[in-house]
Amino acid sequence: MMQQYSIADTFGIPAPASMKVEGFSPAHNPYVPIKKAYVFRKDHLRDVLAFLGSANGDGLNLTGPTGSGKTSLLEQVAARLHWGVHSVTGHGRLELNDLLGQYMLADAGAMKWIDGPLTLAVRLGHILLINEIDAVDPAELIGLNEVVEGKPLTIPQSGDVMLPHPKFRLVATGNSQGAGDQSGLYQGVLRQNLAFLDRFRLMEVGYPEPEDEMKLLADIVPSMPETLRESMIKVANQIRKVFIGGQDGAGMLSVTLSTRGLVRWATLVATFKSAPNALAYSLDRALTFRAEASEREAIHRIAKDVFGDDWQV
Repeated sequence: MMQQYSIADTFGIPAPASMKVEGFSPAHNPYVPIKKAYVFRKDHLRDVLAFLGSANGDGLNLTGPTGSGKTSLLEQVAARLHWGVHSVTGHGRLELNDLLGQYMLADAGAMKWIDGPLTLAVRLGHILLINEIDAVDPAELIGLNEVVEGKPLTIPQSGDVMLPHPKFRLVATGNSQGAGDQSGLYQGVLRQNLAFLDRFRLMEVGYPEPEDEMKLLADIVPSMPETLRESMIKVANQIRKVFIGGQDGAGMLSVTLSTRGLVRWATLVATFKSAPNALAYSLDRALTFRAEASEREAIHRIAKDVFGDDWQV
């Protein structure tokens, strides 16, 4: 069953009361993502809702740096609309048959067909979410071309042919635009087939604005002083600038403090608040233990400059 939802009430953004979006009626659907604290960005939300409302034979490809919130954006929209999501992480050995399903041994030695994530999403009108799609062999992804356009899905193993549910959607996330990794930071990224990419709308998802991350941290660690949260976000944004680089060349860091990492840092500070330097102690465990020694020192220097005397708290 479908239901209309108020955009303002559902997503917590300013919008006229008359603006509504269609979703599924609440039900005990195990495929609906768990609703979590999330601050929606108006432009991103508009694009996702437009796609879910009418795909017009397109998929949706969310691109952006690691940890910028590509997957969580889609999942949290779906959570509030009670829209089922079948999430798959792409890798070099992922095959189309893994998405379609397989025959498995059932009771009394009989073979039973088990739907894969693509078949389930097509059948139920759910979202198939392929994360890190640019790590998948492009020859396998070509098999999705027709179903993205709304054409029947054929299952070679069983001979079944099914028309996609009108609410079926295909969404992909990745760190490149399908042209391969030019930075050398994302190992395993492959150049994708142009005909496949041409079937997707594109969305760039960058890191949130400071005020959005402030709202998020306030929800997750409300006991943390506001000034401390502000400084943590300043540190995160300075690290991101050095990581991403600019027109003069690639960034100078191989790690970055994503929104996910920022939340981890904040929660660890609350957990280890009795440590001699809770900020530094938690930053190591949230991020810098993954970095080279020189990078770790540079990140701590950034943090010390931002926090000043508070760095020793």
